[in-house]
Amino acid sequence: MNTIRFVLILVLVTAGCNHRNTDYQPAASNPEFLHRSLKAITDRIVHDIFSPPVASRIYAYTAIAAYEALVPFNRDLISLAGQVNGLGPLPQPETGKEYSYAVASIQAALQVGRALIFSESDLDVFYNEVMTEFRQTGMPEDVFERSVAFGKAVAGHILAWADKDNYKQSRSFPKFTITEDPGRWRPTPPAYMDAVEPHWTTIRPFVLDSSRQFIPAPPVPFSTKKESPFYKAAYAVYETGKNLTDEQRQIASFWDCNPFVMNVHGHVMFASKKISPGGHWINIVRVACTKKQSDMPTSAEAYARVAIALADGFISCWDEKYRSNLVRPETYINQFIDENWIPLLQTPPFPEHTSGHSVISTAAAVTLTDFFGDNFEFTDDTELEFGLPARSFKSFLEASQEAAISRFYGGIHYIAAIEEGARQGRKVGEWVVANIKTRSKGNNSVALNP
Repeated sequence: MNTIRFVLILVLVTAGCNHRNTDYQPAASNPEFLHRSLKAITDRIVHDIFSPPVASRIYAYTAIAAYEALVPFNRDLISLAGQVNGLGPLPQPETGKEYSYAVASIQAALQVGRALIFSESDLDVFYNEVMTEFRQTGMPEDVFERSVAFGKAVAGHILAWADKDNYKQSRSFPKFTITEDPGRWRPTPPAYMDAVEPHWTTIRPFVLDSSRQFIPAPPVPFSTKKESPFYKAAYAVYETGKNLTDEQRQIASFWDCNPFVMNVHGHVMFASKKISPGGHWINIVRVACTKKQSDMPTSAEAYARVAIALADGFISCWDEKYRSNLVRPETYINQFIDENWIPLLQTPPFPEHTSGHSVISTAAAVTLTDFFGDNFEFTDDTELEFGLPARSFKSFLEASQEAAISRFYGGIHYIAAIEEGARQGRKVGEWVVANIKTRSKGNNSVALNP
């Protein structure tokens, strides 16, 4: 009798040891882990006051890391290795071993993001919190540790790739040279900051052949004659700025996205920290994914595609900015039309042509439209935390058109920079759509091995 009881207990214990807890899988695969992680990166970008081009670089590498860490667990997704410039085959998980693709993806994203920002300790707080949440799903410890290790391997591969994009070398390049030519850019009030990222054209693009692949039409010839097209373009900015409607003011403020805004009170000057243009569109990705109820792999796919479009959009735009090196409306108007005129928005510290927001917004909108479809209605709540109400749009392209014209209402761009910027951005977006393949054709189902 005792022998039978012993054998029965042994069988039950053995069965219990062999049982794997899989109840953690739905909770651990919640796409909110990814959305929150990208938001944590955005918060650090805002806090550290990264310029718009640099912010786009951070988003691109972070989003690609998140995407690549889960590709091996999804038969429908395709690696970006061999598709984006310079990215070789990535590490692979061990065959036959159990992983949490979510843990691997978040580990990779946060590790890459941490390496590219300044306030690492603040991101570490978030990292520890989110990893604790993963453990609290009941995930077996060996699965957790194995997934973290794989995420680290992917992150290391992405960071080694990023290290060769010429960014570090460009930190030691000479500052931009200011000339006395009245048609050329010069620092603007109130901070009179140096030109931002004058050598961004040397950064390796992600999908573009080069920074000069889509050169826009040049600006009209500079002139101070009142009958000239240039003077008329500047006067249109001036006149519009003096007669703005409440709606136009709201549009300009909503899309300001200027991390360089300086506040001056007497002899005291301090910065107001705002989200970058790229960060605004990264949040729109979150909004769209949430509305569509996209799972984590699909969300990571959307983030990666849009982040690439944003990054290449800035590289293309900055190439033109420092080629044409055109004077901003504020400088021209103060010198040749009205010395007391002040634009609604503070003029960013880089040349005029083309409009960066017009380029990257259109590139992002084209990419999102390809991914989620046209006529995708959504409410953009990006600026709520900065004290501005949400705005609703009938499509991504409608939002991008509003973002573009906001620069004219804000008094910081001539209309030609906006129109040419939108054309330039459309070409960048269409190129990304045509040359980045993330999903097998004819197989849109998502089948994952957590």
